[in-house]
Amino acid sequence: MIHMATASDSVALGQLIRAERKRQQLTQEQLADVAGVGIRFVRELESGKASCRVGLALTVLQTLGLIVSITSRGASS
Repeated sequence: MIHMATASDSVALGQLIRAERKRQQLTQEQLADVAGVGIRFVRELESGKASCRVGLALTVLQTLGLIVSITSRGASS
C-alpha cells in the first residue's frame, strides 16, 4: 500500500521523517548509522531546521524507503 503525504516546509518534512523512523522502530542513532550521516544531522532534520544539506536529507529519505516527488503548485491532477 502506498501512502502519500505532503511536506511544504522543513518542519513538515522533519515530522514525516520522524514518523517513518518510529514506524520502523529505529532510534535516531540507528538511522544515522544506517544512512551514514551524523546523529546531529538526523536530530536537526527531524526538528525541521532549515538546512542546505539536501543531499544528506535525500540519503535519509532513501534509507527509510521514502520517495520524493516534486509537483508544481500549478499542476492539475
